[in-house]
Amino acid sequence: MLLRLLRQSRYRGSLIARLRHLLAGLLALSFTLGLGGCSYPLESIGGTGTDGRGDVTATLRPAPAAKPLAHPSEADLVIARATVKEALSKGGKNISLPWENPKTGARGTVTPVASAHIVDGETCQEFLTSYVRNGAEAWLQGEACRAGSGGWEVRRMTPWRRT
Repeated sequence: MLLRLLRQSRYRGSLIARLRHLLAGLLALSFTLGLGGCSYPLESIGGTGTDGRGDVTATLRPAPAAKPLAHPSEADLVIARATVKEALSKGGKNISLPWENPKTGARGTVTPVASAHIVDGETCQEFLTSYVRNGAEAWLQGEACRAGSGGWEVRRMTPWRRT
């Protein structure tokens, strides 16, 4: 059988060269198959235990879910509203500005969404604001309209609800 394999080999060198080629292929195959049965203890990744045969097993723990926030404080909302006005005054919906209240540690970003639209003769723009404080996070949605003076005025900012 070995001679038949050597004769059918695609490699067309001398018989010794074909033997070396075949041995190299068999060695590579046995090495690969040998590695397939190896295992490595994964204690460092997650929790550990045994599978009943004494072999160490490991599991990955899911990341803890972020704690929801009830409602942002008024001090945080004042800074977020000021950032909304700044973001909208820069124009366009492809801008996102960060905000932070150093006194409370709250932070987030303001991002205009959709295109400006007309409501009761005024130009208005919708936005989303992220709100992160003490490891908890929330999203607020709102609408701001251009006031008579030309500046933006936040008319509504409420917890975001997916639609």
